[in-house]
Amino acid sequence: QVQLVESGGGLVQTGGSLRLSCTASGTIFSIGTMDWYRQAPGNERELVATITSGGSTSYADSVKGRFTISRDNAKDTVYLLMNNLKPEDTAVYYCKMDIVLTGGSWYANSPYWGQGTQVTVSS
Repeated sequence: QVQLVESGGGLVQTGGSLRLSCTASGTIFSIGTMDWYRQAPGNERELVATITSGGSTSYADSVKGRFTISRDNAKDTVYLLMNNLKPEDTAVYYCKMDIVLTGGSWYANSPYWGQGTQVTVSS
């Protein structure tokens, strides 16, 4: 079984910073794209940042220049560094990874989600 565990959320004042981490565990063959999503109360879940297996990154317009996504392939971990946080960044943040499992003669690629971590930015 694969499990994604997130950490790093919390309460911070406007202009502050937080660093989220998400680590995958299990019998993993490889990990492709890694993403961070967020969902605020009453809103749909939205894509915040993406990093491909090759290291290419993309961001939602609302976080460009403030958030940085990175990955450590040796640790099966993705990070989200969030600077200059604003009250509108308040949400539950979720990581998602495209993970390939193998049983030797077969391979299966599926998306896996973390449990979510709360980020609250006070004004």
